[in-house]
Amino acid sequence: MLILLSCAKTMSPVGKLQFPFHSIPQFSRQASEIALYMSQFSVEELERLLRVHSKIAVENFRRYQAFHGEEAVSGPAVFAYTGIVFKRLSPRDFTEDQLSYMQDHLRITSFCYGLLRPMDLIRLYRLEGDVRIPELGGQTLFSYWKARLTDVFIEDIRKAGGVLCNLASEEMKGLFDWRRVEKEVKVVTPEFRVRKNDKLTTIVIYTKMNRGELARHILRNRIEDPKQLCSYTWEGFEYQEGLSDEKTLVFTNGF
Repeated sequence: MLILLSCAKTMSPVGKLQFPFHSIPQFSRQASEIALYMSQFSVEELERLLRVHSKIAVENFRRYQAFHGEEAVSGPAVFAYTGIVFKRLSPRDFTEDQLSYMQDHLRITSFCYGLLRPMDLIRLYRLEGDVRIPELGGQTLFSYWKARLTDVFIEDIRKAGGVLCNLASEEMKGLFDWRRVEKEVKVVTPEFRVRKNDKLTTIVIYTKMNRGELARHILRNRIEDPKQLCSYTWEGFEYQEGLSDEKTLVFTNGF
């Protein structure tokens, strides 16, 4: 089984952590080019393109200016991203053997790097999929990556057993020809719903927390059969057979 997670918007240097191994991103050349093009935008332009306030725009202006310099800090992707999903995944708790398994069974989307393995070394950046770069023909990064990633992604899923557990956000489907993906491999998408005012609804923070926890559960238990995902429980969230089907597994914290 291969797990797909979305990259986080927030990143931080990994500091002096020691890692048993690392790898080079498959699309490092393309990432370098994209970062070079992004470095040409002003702070004001980044504020608009990334839809962030000025402080974050300044931070990422500096990141892009330093991206190709010797002083730029690199770290494994799964440790560099600091969003809720990755905090719940908690990769620092994994042994070398578990990290090696994770390397083969987890992929992380990236608007800068395309598709990442957990231990791929990456530099700090922030990017959105709808950014249009003139040097790339003015197409969005979704369009840029789709033709480059789809075949690679499908092959990675097949190597991991032919089943994808899609724990990425809905927008990340735009990085791939998703119809082809669903046609050529088995895709299972867990959903997490919360009971509120006698109705089941989706609350983003709980979805993100569960995505990290479920990814951790799959990796630590080396789950290969999608049916085994139904055993996942966390903080009251349990599988609901009556709301689920072969493609969508629904977990709620009460029914």
